[in-house]
Amino acid sequence: MDKSDKNPQIVVEDDRTGTSVETLRRAMADHLFYSLGRVPEMATKQDLYLAVALTVRDRLLHRWLNTAETYFHQDVRVVCYLSAEFLMGPQLANNLVNLGLYKQFDQALSESGLSLEAIIDQEEEPGLGNGGLGRLAACYLDSMATLNIAGVGYGIRYEFGIFDQEIHDGWQVEITDKWLRLGNPWEIDRPEMAQAVGFGGTTQSSTDERGRYKVVWTPAHVINGVPCDTVVPGYQTNTANTLRLWKAEARESFNFQKFNAGDYYGAVIDKVYSENVSKVLYPNDDFERGKQLRLAQQYFFVACSLKDMLRLHILAGGSVDNFHDKVTCQLNDTHPSIAIAELMRIFVDEYEMEWEKAWYITTRTFAYTNHTLLPEALERWNVELFGATLPRHLEIIYEINRRFLDEIRLKYPGDEGLVSRLSLIDDQGGKYVRMAHLACVGSYAINGVAALHTELLKKDVLSDFYRIYPEKFSNKTNGITPRRFMAVSNHELTELITSKIGDGWLSKLDELKKLEKFVDDKQFVKDWQAVKRLQKERMAEYVLEKTGVTVDPAFLFDVQAKRLHEYKRQHLNVLHIIHLYNKLKKNPHLEMTPRTFLFAGKAAPAYMTAKLIIKLITSVASVVNSDHDVASKLKVAFVPDFNVKLGQILYPAADLSEQISTAGKEASGTGNMKFALNGALTIGTLDGANIEMREEVGAENFFLFGLTADEVAHLKAHGYRPYDYYESNQDLKEVIDLIADGTFSWGDKLLFRPLVDSLLNYDPYLLLADFESYVACQEKVSDLFSRPDDWARMSILNVARMGKFSSDRSIQEYCRDIWRVSPVKVDIGSYQQSSAVLRIQEPGLAGVKGRGKGKPKPVPKPTHPSF
Repeated sequence: MDKSDKNPQIVVEDDRTGTSVETLRRAMADHLFYSLGRVPEMATKQDLYLAVALTVRDRLLHRWLNTAETYFHQDVRVVCYLSAEFLMGPQLANNLVNLGLYKQFDQALSESGLSLEAIIDQEEEPGLGNGGLGRLAACYLDSMATLNIAGVGYGIRYEFGIFDQEIHDGWQVEITDKWLRLGNPWEIDRPEMAQAVGFGGTTQSSTDERGRYKVVWTPAHVINGVPCDTVVPGYQTNTANTLRLWKAEARESFNFQKFNAGDYYGAVIDKVYSENVSKVLYPNDDFERGKQLRLAQQYFFVACSLKDMLRLHILAGGSVDNFHDKVTCQLNDTHPSIAIAELMRIFVDEYEMEWEKAWYITTRTFAYTNHTLLPEALERWNVELFGATLPRHLEIIYEINRRFLDEIRLKYPGDEGLVSRLSLIDDQGGKYVRMAHLACVGSYAINGVAALHTELLKKDVLSDFYRIYPEKFSNKTNGITPRRFMAVSNHELTELITSKIGDGWLSKLDELKKLEKFVDDKQFVKDWQAVKRLQKERMAEYVLEKTGVTVDPAFLFDVQAKRLHEYKRQHLNVLHIIHLYNKLKKNPHLEMTPRTFLFAGKAAPAYMTAKLIIKLITSVASVVNSDHDVASKLKVAFVPDFNVKLGQILYPAADLSEQISTAGKEASGTGNMKFALNGALTIGTLDGANIEMREEVGAENFFLFGLTADEVAHLKAHGYRPYDYYESNQDLKEVIDLIADGTFSWGDKLLFRPLVDSLLNYDPYLLLADFESYVACQEKVSDLFSRPDDWARMSILNVARMGKFSSDRSIQEYCRDIWRVSPVKVDIGSYQQSSAVLRIQEPGLAGVKGRGKGKPKPVPKPTHPSF
């Protein structure tokens, strides 16, 4: 017997970091008892969820602190992703997948008499985004961590997120999203790192003794921004990055003197005013105070974020002079573009930097992603409102504009039309600050989010900026994370794919190509169909629970799930449903592929046309679902409250994905990618990322219809007359007439008149022009679905060819072409009992000591985060 046999090594797992089933069960029990003060017999579902979440969070923190320490000590360039939205989705399941602990927790909970699935379902979703913009930001944070990129997400920690949607009498009703009412175990507040942010007030200029021009801004109101941190772990890596969201608080939340004087409201008015800034995602800006609050929100989070970046940069030994070398800020659409003026203010006013030097650093710090082709979505702020809210920033923007236009006049003499179009100030019919123009002038890179989108930016929306800054423009087609939208949402398909090609595809999505050799494997096709059937059965149960509509999983599930907007053309889908209904009413014995049409999506509270489209969908559903003549062929349901959680059920269940926006209107779309990755076939126009998806999966595996972007532009330029299409197409005429005569509104001919009048007289998104092509394409869909094996084959090929649309690929392109950053390896030491003790070297300095010219340096810490 050797020495090792005589003295076997005993492995001790820390309850905070251990991953064995026994350790996890013990850790969950400890959290239930010590963190939550509950005994198992008295624990609620929420208590049990929190105990599990805190146990997972411990393992996240182990990676997170080591990641932060690595970034601090290494000479890294950090990507700061500024976004007004981060639609992260529920965290528990995603964290378990990324940590590689899903099966261990499943077993630990099973042995404890609990269901992991039930625990996951208990989690409240943080509604911190409206749709694709916020979900893209979340996917990009996941990919940055997975690719070991030093990154931080910065945004707003809204107390109330995007509204919860209910359907009352067929109408959308907005309900407050109280996502924080039971607490949030994933965030860590950092009140000691609060940042002060000013609003309003006055500016005073002067010249100092050296003749330098100086401005002092005296805000009328100052609030605090408190950071709330959420850990974002990478998949199968030690890296765990940070999402830092800011919540607004009053500098003084309670005025004791006013309270004692009997002015109880006055005692808390500052608290109310201050906290409103981070109260609600996208306040209604149809009125002046709503606009002012929205501008205040945008400035609030970028001001906090820039101060935080500078604090960390200087703490790590940097200086303002090399800020742009170590930090790059990505502006996720125009919402954060006020950051350009704010960084200039900080440099010029607070650091007394010369303008030219400040502008040099600023314009090498920011990069701008444009997400829209709709001119009305390019933010503009009334100059008077802007000046009242941010007087110093308006002065800075005017000065940026003056210098910029002087350069344009020198380069393009006599072209005052170009000068007017490029100006940061729009003075046509009132004066407005053009935020997209500020972003273009103040950024070193500008990108679109799909090939067509980027070309249309160059040709139309930002054509003048492309003319003067062609080197700034590039395309970075959007992507999605397969961890969230396959491993989390579609376990069965993930396991089926992994059984054939291994699990490497979850971090290298191109490996899905290996599936192509199984398209003719009869057993694999059968298993593929079985997985889809299972997901459709789950969806059917959910639809019944939420809407009361019984749907048959054997029907073709035709799904359109996205934000309600006229350009996304949910009402074109409805016209097709009415067309099928009309055909069946004329001939109840007509042979037709049975379909269930599922809709999901929210309309902006003030967008009345979109809300009327929801009413049309639910009204058509009510008539169709109650008509026994069509019950065996058609069902329609509007599934309320579309969010990430619902998407994780809906994407795997869809047979057909509706991506039918007017060509040239959708920037990219990512819902198209989520459906396709889960095996749905796509019917769509040549719009956004549909074009690239079709190129990847093959034209023969994509249901294409409709006008191209060029044809749309040509038709509009030469006088589009929608009424001519109505008159010349009998099927279309009958469909419109059924809506107009009250068939779907119980005889009320006025209810849908605004929609009918718009379609017949204006039809800005060309539904009537595309109707005939759409209907013909849908007939091809029906034909293929009647041949299940051929449908499954096409479904497999779609999934196999979706490798390009990983957010990992997108982030790799940003890193290579824009941010100029490389992966940073994070090492984590094994648990050592000897180091698992509190050890403060210099308590008087809270763990830091001086370095160089008074610059702080962190005290070296053991690898175990307990110090």
